[in-house]
Amino acid sequence: MPPEEKKRSQPAGRSVLIIGSEAQPFAKTGGLADVLGALPPALARLGWDATVALPRYRGVSAGTPVATFPVTVGGVSRDTRFFEAPLADGAGALLIDCPDLYDRDALYGVDNSDYPDNPLRFAFLVRAALEYAARHGTAPSIVHAHDWQAGLAPVYLRTLYAFHPTLGGTPSVTTIHNLAYQGVCTPDWLPRLDLGWDLFTLDRLEYWGRISFLKGGITDAEIITTVSPRYAEEIQTPELGFGFDGILRPRRGDLVGILNGIDTRQWDPAHDPFLPKPYDADDLSGKRDAKIALLRRYGLPTDDATCKRPLVGMVSRMVDQKGFDLIAALADDLTRVEATFVALGTGEARYQDLWTALAGRHPDRIGAHIGFDESLAHLVEGGADIFLMPSRFEPCGLNQMYSMRYGTVPVVHAVGGLADTVRDYSPRRAKPTGFVFHEYSPAALLEVLARALALFTDAAKWRALQVAGMQQDFSWDRSAQEYVKIYERAIMKRLGPKGSGRALATGVRG
Repeated sequence: MPPEEKKRSQPAGRSVLIIGSEAQPFAKTGGLADVLGALPPALARLGWDATVALPRYRGVSAGTPVATFPVTVGGVSRDTRFFEAPLADGAGALLIDCPDLYDRDALYGVDNSDYPDNPLRFAFLVRAALEYAARHGTAPSIVHAHDWQAGLAPVYLRTLYAFHPTLGGTPSVTTIHNLAYQGVCTPDWLPRLDLGWDLFTLDRLEYWGRISFLKGGITDAEIITTVSPRYAEEIQTPELGFGFDGILRPRRGDLVGILNGIDTRQWDPAHDPFLPKPYDADDLSGKRDAKIALLRRYGLPTDDATCKRPLVGMVSRMVDQKGFDLIAALADDLTRVEATFVALGTGEARYQDLWTALAGRHPDRIGAHIGFDESLAHLVEGGADIFLMPSRFEPCGLNQMYSMRYGTVPVVHAVGGLADTVRDYSPRRAKPTGFVFHEYSPAALLEVLARALALFTDAAKWRALQVAGMQQDFSWDRSAQEYVKIYERAIMKRLGPKGSGRALATGVRG
């Protein structure tokens, strides 16, 4: 359907205020930034007025100043500047500039420790975004809060703004990107965030004697979404619920998994400026050029023997969640398999040291780059033959989708979005796209890697696997259509069947 027809198919005047702590191209520590950079333009292509609100952190110079006014939280007013910046396809970003809170060395903390005032920093983000919306005189059709940092948006809409002349009755959606991060702090923060002690109850914000921003978002939003259908099921279990399974199960009827998309313009081997030569599913010859360039970036040999050997890549945070405990257990085994390995990322010192030491001992087979480099991340996706992603849990994952788009075959653990996106290779399965292991153990990872390396020697079957992955549709347009359905459902749930006008705010779920 042409974009013009899509726009005409949406209800007139629909708008969404998206609130999150990071978004491309302004600030990034992980996949959340990719999502919040790509979702607003995809919604705009469907005819929605889409704005993402985030802090204007140190080093961000984008945006045009559009307003300055004080924002008050906990009785303290801070003069706040608001900047607007355009995103693709008519979407926009609202950058909230409060140097006292956001002019810091890092987004969330330093030396693996959170800033102690993070509860204030992200409550302020929500309040500033809502105050800015209120001053425009017309409420957004929906407020979409992402992760714990925006978890108080649904809470504030049902408390402070319940009877607000503009924002009263505004429905909200909470998206959980990673349930392991819950925004937990001591209850004495309640009055400092303009929240009453009546919210310190089991059915509202209280969580094991403390308060949780994410619990508030889950409790007070009309609809809760996660970033893959499998993850929506997993987080309702004690094994992967991180203590929230009992909070989520009562709301299972309002819990929906929507697979993240990827930015298919930014991640496109046919037009990627970080690759030495473009390629696509019809002509994969440029992938060899990318492989040679990748080997050179890591200082690895580029002789014929090395180029014919499968190259296994990783771009990841180096933490247990991403399966690095399995890799550590297999360190000696990996040096003996018929493959070359390259890793890019940061994380726990023990895993950084592990990869650095392996590279030092095996300079012809293993390369490590500790840090993050966007151009190198693209080159790993383009130049590797296999992408390794053995996560213990993975709400969605983006790299396995990037990999398939680049003809790089993923090897993944069957959890969350990895299970939803990768079809395990079998000679009898129609159009498999990668390799999947189920038991979370070093032996299972080594076995699935051996399967992948064995198939690599069959050029025809390997090419078929590459092409099948490159033909998958992981675009944000598909995902955005699902979010629009959720928005309409939330609007109807809060405002009634007509979904227009402002319902009388009651401060309780309708």
